[in-house]
Amino acid sequence: MRTRRKVLGALAATALAVPLAVAATASPAQAIGPDPLPVTVTNNTGRGDAVYLYVIGVQLSTGRLGYVNAAGAFTPWSGGQIPPSPAPDVSIAGPGNGGSSTIRFPRGFSGRAYFSFGEKLKFFLTPDGLVQPAPWASGDANYNILFDWSEFTYNDAGLWINSSQVDMFSVPHAVTVTGASGATKRTGDVVSNGRNNVISQIRAQSGWANTVYTRPSDGTVLRVLAPGKAAGAGLFSATYLDGYITSAWNAYASKTLTVVPFTDQPNTRYFGRTSGSVMNFTNSAGQQVASFNKPTSAHVWGCDGNLQAPNDLVVGPIARTLCAALNRGTLGTIDTQPSTNAAQFYQNSPTNQYAKIIHANMADGKAYAFAFDDVGAFESLVHDGDPRSASIVLSPFGAGGPPPSGPISSTTWYSVINKTSNKCVDARSSGTANGTAIQQYTCNNSFAQQYLFQPTSGGYVRINNRNNANQVLDVNGVSGADNALIHLWTYGGGNNQQWLPVSEGGGYYHFVSRHSGKCLDVPAASTADSVQLVQYTCNGTGAQSFRLTAQP
Repeated sequence: MRTRRKVLGALAATALAVPLAVAATASPAQAIGPDPLPVTVTNNTGRGDAVYLYVIGVQLSTGRLGYVNAAGAFTPWSGGQIPPSPAPDVSIAGPGNGGSSTIRFPRGFSGRAYFSFGEKLKFFLTPDGLVQPAPWASGDANYNILFDWSEFTYNDAGLWINSSQVDMFSVPHAVTVTGASGATKRTGDVVSNGRNNVISQIRAQSGWANTVYTRPSDGTVLRVLAPGKAAGAGLFSATYLDGYITSAWNAYASKTLTVVPFTDQPNTRYFGRTSGSVMNFTNSAGQQVASFNKPTSAHVWGCDGNLQAPNDLVVGPIARTLCAALNRGTLGTIDTQPSTNAAQFYQNSPTNQYAKIIHANMADGKAYAFAFDDVGAFESLVHDGDPRSASIVLSPFGAGGPPPSGPISSTTWYSVINKTSNKCVDARSSGTANGTAIQQYTCNNSFAQQYLFQPTSGGYVRINNRNNANQVLDVNGVSGADNALIHLWTYGGGNNQQWLPVSEGGGYYHFVSRHSGKCLDVPAASTADSVQLVQYTCNGTGAQSFRLTAQP
């Protein structure tokens, strides 16, 4: 049996708690891998920033907090003050774009492997621990730094390593472990253009846009905050899930919830019924074994408070199961938990859009989008009891980084030419009225086919037509649906009037709607004149690819 203690991110003046913790397996491992274990960090982000690595955590045999150098040697932290004092620079030089570097994990160590871009992270020491970055707080010293981390434990039972989105989604990365047999396990890969998909799709959800933070100096999207962190910072509704929680909780006033917390012990079952705001659980003998007060949205996001899960064999496993079911929206409708049918997750309204969208953009569907996302084995974690090496692979960013630095100028008029049809984006019949169709048409250099890309915020632009400079490309009716029509409309600042130009290389771009996360598209990849453009789920085809030609 495996258990996981939740990672506790350090807030201001808060000491580092034990990070990812995975209990030893029931029986000792036959072989336990090299000490230290080599871990290759590969940079496939496409970014040119300098990269800095850190290996920080706790020595399991002594409980001492410290850091690990590039050779795998552990050094405990010393000093520290109140208020916290700056920690020494313990960064390790990381790989440039397309390159790799090696760090090492000593056996008997549990912690985080941080990676930052363009700037070193700032850590601080208290007399009893380390204050880690907390970028959900606007006053944090690392607020405007692009960074992320993996979590791991390496002990005599092997290596556990995972990518984590429990606090935020920032730098997507895969994690791997290779065992003595030569077999490699891998998870954490995003789908093609996955980072941009997550950012644009979360932005498009009503009430979620402020969870995305963009660095003002260069337009780089630094992170999407998990809902609990965003709510704590005043950027998201503090009561978002309350209505659903009440409905799900009250459902068990008239029926029984069955919790089967251990997959290897199907006969260990607990039975829950609600009385007032309290859900009481009994075992198969009818003895009451646990009680939970109805949680708040914050408790569900954090899997804490009224859902606090002690490291025991009864209350903790029930709490973990409840928290996973509430995050996934299955409590109240699926009466035996945990539910393991992912097709039934996130069907409630409102739902955990953060977890839903992140999972949907993972190549294998697995992520750590909340603290107990490992219930039912939906977490992005790999383990080997006899590891020989491991790796962290930083994924391509695609869009969501700085705005394209290619030919797009905010003061130049451009023709916009589709890759498949070689025809120009055109205002039908040179119209200037609201609702004029935006179509493709044989290029003729008219003002109806010329556009100005004016920045709004976060790398997005309004696309103005030269016939009437206050009219822009607009998604009809603020629709989020595929095939919603594109037309001209007077600019009013709406998200359906703003587009993210995403460089594809070779001079081509696709344009992503801010409100829907969908791409400007020529329907059915048509090559005919007068076909009105639409928005459509981004798919990387030539129908969604456009080049720009500057006009005088």
